[in-house]
Amino acid sequence: MAMLMTFDCSILYAEEESDVVAAISLAELAASADTIVLAQVRDTDYLYRRDFPVEGSAFLKVLIPYKLDQNPDIIEVFEQGMHSNECYFQNPTVFEEGRRYLLFLRRDTEKPERFRGLAQGCALDVLVDRDNRYVLRLPITGIDLSDSLAELGSTYDFTDAYAVENDETLKPAQREELLSGGWIRAEEESYIYTSGIELSVIRRLMGPDGVSSEHHYGN
Repeated sequence: MAMLMTFDCSILYAEEESDVVAAISLAELAASADTIVLAQVRDTDYLYRRDFPVEGSAFLKVLIPYKLDQNPDIIEVFEQGMHSNECYFQNPTVFEEGRRYLLFLRRDTEKPERFRGLAQGCALDVLVDRDNRYVLRLPITGIDLSDSLAELGSTYDFTDAYAVENDETLKPAQREELLSGGWIRAEEESYIYTSGIELSVIRRLMGPDGVSSEHHYGN
């Protein structure tokens, strides 16, 4: 499952056929995607089943359009069903900003003005650091990438609210794995992510298929 939410849907996946998708490189992912953007969740409109989304749309504000044939302020990402690598997003409350993601999307053949995720997934978590840089969070979740990204990572001082976890959002085994790997540090009763890769580096790894010819951005 794409790690866009903190809940465990494994009990629901037993009712659905789950496809195993091989790991993919960033260059291959960029070539497969119709659209690549850095975007922030603004709102969702989902149908829920047992408190889990099963169909509907998310609406995200485009922050940086890396590969986009138009230049809308808001894009719609539609998902349907429950399956591995699904493309649902957590809806922010009125008191918080939405999460930021590097999105890899395809046009919806049934409704071309909206988008859907790829078979490999759709989103990689992006955080903001103290210098207001967009940084791809490590470790990678959401898409199984074949690139060796850990060796490219650096330590960052994140100011993003979504850089913070706690004992409610992390399972014990997951928390211990992140702590032992140095991916998070304990701070009072919370845990803060410590590592990432600037998007300028990720853009280079995506290759020429990762940026439209009319768009050139430093981050």
